[in-house]
Amino acid sequence: MEKGMGQSPTATSLEGCIKSQAARQTRTLLHGLTLAFLLQILSVVQVIIVGPYLAILLFLFLIPLGMYSPCIREMGTLGPKPALIGHRGAPMLAPENTEMSFQKTIEHGGDGLETDVTISYDGVPFLMHDSTLRRTTNIKEVYPNDTAQNAALFSWDTLEELNAGTWFLKDKPFSCMSSLSRADQNQAMNQSIYKLSNFLRLADSQNKLVIFDLYRPPEKHPYRNSWINRTLEVILNESGIRPHLVLWLENDMRSFVQSVAPGFQQTVGSKAPVEDLLMDNIVKLNLAYTEMSSEDIRKYAEANITTNLYVVNEPWLFSLAWCSGAHSVTTNAVHMLKNLSQPLFLMVSENRSCPRGRKSKKHLRHWSHQSSCKPKGVTM
Repeated sequence: MEKGMGQSPTATSLEGCIKSQAARQTRTLLHGLTLAFLLQILSVVQVIIVGPYLAILLFLFLIPLGMYSPCIREMGTLGPKPALIGHRGAPMLAPENTEMSFQKTIEHGGDGLETDVTISYDGVPFLMHDSTLRRTTNIKEVYPNDTAQNAALFSWDTLEELNAGTWFLKDKPFSCMSSLSRADQNQAMNQSIYKLSNFLRLADSQNKLVIFDLYRPPEKHPYRNSWINRTLEVILNESGIRPHLVLWLENDMRSFVQSVAPGFQQTVGSKAPVEDLLMDNIVKLNLAYTEMSSEDIRKYAEANITTNLYVVNEPWLFSLAWCSGAHSVTTNAVHMLKNLSQPLFLMVSENRSCPRGRKSKKHLRHWSHQSSCKPKGVTM
């Protein structure tokens, strides 16, 4: 009987050829699929990269059609640079509300001085923003049990003893303060609380405007009900300041103030109808920049009522106030803003036939952002 026949060489060769061809086809298919997959990924990546880019270009192309900025102006329509009023003097360069602080404002070309006025228990008006002496004097060292006492409840003799400058060097109240020279450090260390009468004499001698918040003394204070009369006595009889330099802000007894000091520039801290302001002889508004729009400023200016905006520290924000037509700004940074010769982003059209930018009700806060140089934990 014959043994089982083995596979023939021809069949083996054919089978090998088939397997080899199948392997090649598989590799070709896999290669094609891989290439197609990579091309698809590349297409997705291109869409991801190019799509937003094209969208941004389209946005930049179309945005001018709907954009409003007070700094887009026709040639020759930009108003004068706003006057600079030092907020408590120059508080980035010297202790606030001290003689040194106001001297620094004057030294750097400020046009006016802003402060806060409190009346001592024995009737001496002095400069102090806070209700207590804790933040800006050495009361904790001298009278540690009286740190929470209202500043108006101290006599002038006691207030005069306190140092009003060492805290400034220790606490560095602004995040962007420059280093002081040795001479300025020594001067700051020796500052004391400043009397209103001395403040007014300094302003008058340098022909500077003054504006101040006047704080009514607390209950049971001897001058609780005569605080305005006592302040007027100092202004009119003791300081000798020329009345037109005083921007009178306090609203209580305004008619009486006008009768005894008709030369004061009557100023108000809130918006009101133009007719009401004119009836009260108001010539200036003193408002936070977030409360005013360029349209508001223009409307009041047409009635000869100017606008002061506070507190404006950054050059870009000052530029917006300038373009919006503000007459003046209260600032902590007179030494920086004095160097601006024009708004930072002024865009001027020389074609006078072009329509003027449409009126806007937007307040300046719509263009604002967090200030890069803010006071540390101090209310404005």
